[in-house]
Amino acid sequence: MMFDTLTPHLITLTTQVGEMIMSYYKTSLTIEAKSDQTPLTVVDQKAHQLLSETLSQLTPGTPILSEESEPVDFSERSSWDEYWLIDPLDGTRDFIEQTGEFCICIAYIKNNRPIFGFIYAPLSKTHYFTNDQAQAFKLNNNTTTLLQAVAQNKPLEVVTGHYSSHNLKLHDHLNKLGLYRINHLGSALKFCKIAEGEYDYYPRFGPCSEWDTAAGGCILEAAGGRVVGEDNKPLRYNTQDSLKSPVFFASGKT
Repeated sequence: MMFDTLTPHLITLTTQVGEMIMSYYKTSLTIEAKSDQTPLTVVDQKAHQLLSETLSQLTPGTPILSEESEPVDFSERSSWDEYWLIDPLDGTRDFIEQTGEFCICIAYIKNNRPIFGFIYAPLSKTHYFTNDQAQAFKLNNNTTTLLQAVAQNKPLEVVTGHYSSHNLKLHDHLNKLGLYRINHLGSALKFCKIAEGEYDYYPRFGPCSEWDTAAGGCILEAAGGRVVGEDNKPLRYNTQDSLKSPVFFASGKT
């Protein structure tokens, strides 16, 4: 798979899907609750359909696992050596609450690791992506910038979600780090902002899923950062029946 040839197509695709998403922004939406009590809107479903259809055309025969897909039993997907892992609208709650902190996440998984990451923030019209040389980039206003994680600040600039910042395990963990300052940001944009050097550290103790971490984690690692579990090893994907992500720690250059 040559992702450098796919990237222009993905930029066009996500720009179009982003325009659809923004056409619903700040409008009245019917909000359903999924089985895990996370919100679902027609925007999530339309974005899923548009992304899945085009990815199927770009890479025929490659499985696609989306947050909005029908569940795929592990007995089937455990045989996948390669597949697309997408979150059509990461940060649905932020979209509903109009924080602007939502994005489209697309990752390509090979042998249980993300080898390509792509994120688009529709509000700022900013693309983040990796290339075939394992580098990370930001594209905004027709300007492409190489992303390189920077040395950590003092105090440590910690970034968490709006809804996970009250987690007791999180605060116990942070209190062992010394001086830190908490910042709040929705969705996988947290990984991108660490890759840009705006924040230093994103520890996650609350629930999230593999489609929430794969694209952003790949981008951050390509920028020189790291995303590891409690075992201090990089996260692996599609290794069990559950698609829930483990506790993880994302950081810039140490």
